Amino acid sequence: MNRRSFLSLVPAALVLPALTGRAFAGDRTFYTPGNAEADMDAGKIVLLDFWTNWCPTCAAQGRVIDGLRASNPAYDKGIAFYRVDWDLYADSKLSKDLKVPRRSVLVALNGRKDIGRVVVDTSKASIKALMDAALGQAKA
Repeated sequence: MNRRSFLSLVPAALVLPALTGRAFAGDRTFYTPGNAEADMDAGKIVLLDFWTNWCPTCAAQGRVIDGLRASNPAYDKGIAFYRVDWDLYADSKLSKDLKVPRRSVLVALNGRKDIGRVVVDTSKASIKALMDAALGQAKA
Protein backbone atom coordinates (compact mmCIF):
# COMPACT_ATOMS: atom_id res chain seq x y z
CA MET A 1 0.00 0.00 0.00
CA ASN A 2 1.39 3.39 -0.84
CA ARG A 3 1.51 6.25 1.59
CA ARG A 4 -1.29 8.22 -0.09
CA SER A 5 -3.71 5.28 0.14
CA PHE A 6 -2.77 4.68 3.75
CA LEU A 7 -3.26 8.32 4.70
CA SER A 8 -6.67 8.42 3.04
CA LEU A 9 -7.83 5.31 4.95
CA VAL A 10 -6.77 6.48 8.42
CA PRO A 11 -9.51 9.13 8.82
CA ALA A 12 -12.15 6.64 7.68
CA ALA A 13 -10.95 4.10 10.24
CA LEU A 14 -11.18 6.72 12.99
CA VAL A 15 -14.63 8.01 12.01
CA LEU A 16 -16.37 4.68 11.32
CA PRO A 17 -17.03 3.70 14.97
CA ALA A 18 -18.61 7.08 15.68
CA LEU A 19 -20.84 6.84 12.63
CA THR A 20 -22.02 3.34 13.43
CA GLY A 21 -22.50 4.02 17.14
CA ARG A 22 -20.64 0.79 17.96
CA ALA A 23 -17.20 0.18 19.36
CA PHE A 24 -15.00 -2.37 17.66
CA ALA A 25 -13.38 -3.67 20.84
CA GLY A 26 -15.90 -5.93 22.52
CA ASP A 27 -18.74 -4.32 20.57
CA ARG A 28 -19.71 -2.03 23.44
CA THR A 29 -22.24 0.56 22.34
CA PHE A 30 -21.03 4.13 22.48
CA TYR A 31 -23.23 6.16 24.80
CA THR A 32 -25.35 8.94 23.42
CA PRO A 33 -27.89 10.71 25.62
CA GLY A 34 -30.93 8.48 25.90
CA ASN A 35 -29.67 5.12 24.66
CA ALA A 36 -28.47 3.67 27.97
CA GLU A 37 -31.30 5.39 29.82
CA ALA A 38 -33.83 3.61 27.59
CA ASP A 39 -32.36 0.24 28.59
CA MET A 40 -32.23 1.29 32.24
CA ASP A 41 -35.87 2.43 32.16
CA ALA A 42 -36.81 -0.90 30.56
CA GLY A 43 -35.32 -2.65 33.61
CA LYS A 44 -32.36 -4.12 31.75
CA ILE A 45 -28.98 -4.88 33.29
CA VAL A 46 -26.53 -2.23 32.10
CA LEU A 47 -22.78 -1.84 32.53
CA LEU A 48 -21.52 1.68 31.93
CA ASP A 49 -17.81 2.13 31.24
CA PHE A 50 -16.81 5.76 31.86
CA TRP A 51 -13.64 6.05 29.78
CA THR A 52 -11.52 8.24 27.55
CA ASN A 53 -9.51 7.18 24.55
CA TRP A 54 -6.29 8.61 26.02
CA CYS A 55 -6.52 6.94 29.47
CA PRO A 56 -4.29 3.87 30.01
CA THR A 57 -6.38 2.72 32.99
CA CYS A 58 -9.52 2.89 30.85
CA ALA A 59 -7.81 0.87 28.12
CA ALA A 60 -6.72 -1.77 30.64
CA GLN A 61 -10.27 -2.03 32.00
CA GLY A 62 -11.58 -2.36 28.44
CA ARG A 63 -9.18 -5.20 27.67
CA VAL A 64 -10.31 -7.06 30.80
CA ILE A 65 -14.00 -6.55 29.93
CA ASP A 66 -13.39 -7.74 26.36
CA GLY A 67 -11.51 -10.81 27.56
CA LEU A 68 -14.20 -11.76 30.06
CA ARG A 69 -16.93 -11.31 27.47
CA ALA A 70 -15.01 -13.46 24.98
CA SER A 71 -14.64 -16.23 27.58
CA ASN A 72 -18.29 -16.21 28.69
CA PRO A 73 -21.04 -15.45 26.12
CA ALA A 74 -23.61 -15.25 28.93
CA TYR A 75 -22.35 -11.74 29.72
CA ASP A 76 -23.52 -10.51 26.32
CA LYS A 77 -26.90 -12.21 26.71
CA GLY A 78 -27.60 -10.69 30.10
CA ILE A 79 -25.85 -7.31 30.11
CA ALA A 80 -26.03 -4.25 27.85
CA PHE A 81 -22.55 -2.70 27.67
CA TYR A 82 -22.08 1.04 27.08
CA ARG A 83 -18.93 3.13 26.76
CA VAL A 84 -19.48 6.65 28.09
CA ASP A 85 -16.85 9.08 26.78
CA TRP A 86 -15.82 11.05 29.86
CA ASP A 87 -14.46 13.90 27.73
CA LEU A 88 -17.95 14.41 26.27
CA TYR A 89 -20.24 13.42 29.14
CA ALA A 90 -18.45 14.25 32.40
CA ASP A 91 -21.01 16.97 33.11
CA SER A 92 -24.00 15.08 31.73
CA LYS A 93 -27.18 14.31 33.62
CA LEU A 94 -26.22 10.61 33.56
CA SER A 95 -22.82 11.21 35.19
CA LYS A 96 -24.30 13.58 37.75
CA ASP A 97 -27.28 11.35 38.60
CA LEU A 98 -24.95 8.38 39.13
CA LYS A 99 -22.40 10.52 41.00
CA VAL A 100 -19.55 9.34 38.80
CA PRO A 101 -16.52 11.31 40.00
CA ARG A 102 -14.04 10.58 37.21
CA ARG A 103 -13.09 8.43 34.24
CA SER A 104 -12.02 4.79 34.76
CA VAL A 105 -15.30 4.00 36.53
CA LEU A 106 -17.45 0.98 35.74
CA VAL A 107 -21.05 1.07 36.97
CA ALA A 108 -23.41 -1.91 36.84
CA LEU A 109 -27.13 -1.19 37.13
CA ASN A 110 -30.33 -3.18 37.31
CA GLY A 111 -32.66 -0.67 35.75
CA ARG A 112 -31.80 2.45 37.72
CA LYS A 113 -30.64 0.52 40.80
CA ASP A 114 -26.89 0.40 41.44
CA ILE A 115 -25.52 -3.17 41.53
CA GLY A 116 -21.90 -2.18 42.07
CA ARG A 117 -18.93 -0.17 40.88
CA VAL A 118 -15.27 -0.52 40.05
CA VAL A 119 -13.28 2.70 40.36
CA VAL A 120 -9.79 2.95 38.84
CA ASP A 121 -9.22 -0.78 39.29
CA THR A 122 -7.92 -2.88 36.43
CA SER A 123 -7.74 -6.24 38.18
CA LYS A 124 -9.51 -9.06 36.41
CA ALA A 125 -10.90 -10.31 39.74
CA SER A 126 -12.61 -6.99 40.57
CA ILE A 127 -14.08 -6.48 37.12
CA LYS A 128 -15.20 -10.12 36.91
CA ALA A 129 -16.88 -9.80 40.32
CA LEU A 130 -18.81 -6.75 39.09
CA MET A 131 -19.81 -8.45 35.84
CA ASP A 132 -20.80 -11.63 37.70
CA ALA A 133 -22.95 -9.61 40.11
CA ALA A 134 -24.65 -7.94 37.14
CA LEU A 135 -25.15 -11.29 35.41
CA GLY A 136 -26.62 -12.72 38.62
CA GLN A 137 -29.19 -9.91 38.65
CA ALA A 138 -30.02 -10.66 35.01
CA LYS A 139 -30.82 -14.26 35.86
CA ALA A 140 -32.85 -13.40 38.96
